[in-house]
Amino acid sequence: MSNNVLQDNIDKAQAHIDSKKEQAKQGKMRQRYHFMAETGWINDPNGLIDFNGKYHFFYQHNPYDSYWGAMHWGHAVSDDMLHWEYLPLALAPSEPYDNHKEGGCFSGSSIVHDGKLFLIYTGTTNYGEGFIQTQNIAYSEDGIHFTKYENNPVIQAPEGVPADLFRDPKVWKHGDMFYMVCGASRNKRSQALLYRSADLYHWEFFNVLAESRGEWGYMWECPDFYPIGDKFVLMFSPMGGGERSSVYLVGDLNYETGKFTYSVSGEIDWGFDFYAPQSFLDRHGRRIIVGWANAWDWMPWWKDWGPSFTEGWCGAFNTPREVMLCEDNTLRFVPIKELEQLHCDEVLRKDMVVEDTPMPFAAGDGVAFDLELEVDLAGTRADEFSLLLRSDGQKQAVITFDLKRQMMYFDRENSDGWSKGCTKSPLLLADKRVMKIRVLSDQSSIEVFTDDYKTNHSCNVFAGNGQNQNAIVAKNGELKVISLKTWGMIKVMDEK
Repeated sequence: MSNNVLQDNIDKAQAHIDSKKEQAKQGKMRQRYHFMAETGWINDPNGLIDFNGKYHFFYQHNPYDSYWGAMHWGHAVSDDMLHWEYLPLALAPSEPYDNHKEGGCFSGSSIVHDGKLFLIYTGTTNYGEGFIQTQNIAYSEDGIHFTKYENNPVIQAPEGVPADLFRDPKVWKHGDMFYMVCGASRNKRSQALLYRSADLYHWEFFNVLAESRGEWGYMWECPDFYPIGDKFVLMFSPMGGGERSSVYLVGDLNYETGKFTYSVSGEIDWGFDFYAPQSFLDRHGRRIIVGWANAWDWMPWWKDWGPSFTEGWCGAFNTPREVMLCEDNTLRFVPIKELEQLHCDEVLRKDMVVEDTPMPFAAGDGVAFDLELEVDLAGTRADEFSLLLRSDGQKQAVITFDLKRQMMYFDRENSDGWSKGCTKSPLLLADKRVMKIRVLSDQSSIEVFTDDYKTNHSCNVFAGNGQNQNAIVAKNGELKVISLKTWGMIKVMDEK
C-alpha cells in the first residue's frame, strides 16, 4: 500500500515538472554545460554511481518551487557526465518517517548488491516534538523504479546524538561487510559515526570513525569516505566551521577497530558556492566528486540563493572533478577530461607582457569558456595581477593573484548587481617558477583552479550575455605570460 502512495506522489511531482520545464529552459541564467534539474530547486548530489553502463546522478530536489522544500530525489543518467537524460523521480516523501513539508527524503548514497541498485537515504519527519532523522533503504531492479524497504527505518540516532542532527549516509563494501558513515553531532561537536552490516538491512554501530574537538564545527554534513592510493579520505561540509564549506582529511583506517586517523587536512574548494561533494568510483577507476554550486542561509557570506528563482529554478552542480593523491598526501581536484569534448574556437597567445592597462583576450563568446594561463613567475616583476571576467565595462568579476602577499582573491562585489563577497586563500608559491591557472566560466558560475588544482575557488556570478568581455591586468610592474589558451564551450544542457 505504501509504495502505491510513493508512486502516486512521484507521478504528481513528475506531472508538475513536465508542466514547468519548458518555461524553465527559457531562463536567461540557465547553465550551458553544468548539470541542473529541469525545473524547481536542486541541492546536494546524492547516490552518484556508475551502474549498468550509465552514470547515474541523483539529487536533492523540490520539484514544486524554486526554493528549498519537502525533499525528493531527482534522477538523471549520462554516458559522459555532459549529456543528460532525465528519468522519473526516484524518491518522494510517502511514509511517516519521511513525509513532512519541511522534511522528506534527505541526502544519501547508493550501492549495487545482488544485481539491484540500493539507495540509502535520510528520512526526515516531525511527529510534533521536533525533527527526527533516520536512515532508510530503497531498492530497484532496473535502476529507475524504486521500492522503499518495508522495515524502514534501519538505523535511528544513538543515545546522545540529537535526532535532528543524524543524517547523510554514505555506504560502501569492504570484504564481506557493508559499511556506512553518517554525519552526527554530540555535545555540540561533530562526529562521523561508522556502522556495519552483513546484508545491507541489519546494521550495528561499529565506532566513531572520526570526530571534531571544535575546530571542524558542530555537525559534519554529507560525509564521504573512500580509499585512494594507500590512504583513506574523509570529506565533509562542516556546519559551524566558519568560512569552510568543504573539507578533506587524509589518513589511515583500521578496519579491525573502525577508527580513522588523519595527518593531512585541506580545503576542497575555497569558494562561496561549493558544498556537500559526493564521490564515486567510475568505470575508468577514477574517483570523481561532484558538489552543489550554492550556499546555505546560515553561512557567514550568504546573501540569498540568487536571481534564478524568478525563472522557476534554483541550483546547479559544480564541474565533476577527479580526485588525485599527491606525494605529500594532499589532494588535487582536476576537472574531468570529458569537458574537452565541448571545446570549440580555440585561441592561443604566447609570450605576452602585461602591464597596468587591461589587455583584452578572446574566450569563446565571452560567457561560456575554458581558459588555461601559464605565468612566468621568475620573469615577472609585478606585485599582483588580475583576471577581469564577465565584464561589460562596469560590472565584472575580479580574480586577483597577489604575488607579494601570496594570496588569491575572487571578488564578486561588482560582478552582476546581485552577488556579494570576496573569497580568499593562500597560494602555494614556494620554489615555483611557473604558475598555472584554469578557469571554467558558464552562464552563472566561474570556477578557478590553481596550484596544480589544489587551490580552487567556485562562485556563482549571475551575469547576462552582455557581460562578455575578458581581460588580464598587472599592478606595479610587468607580468610575463608564457601562454594564454582559451576555448568556447558548446551548450549541452536544456538542449532536449
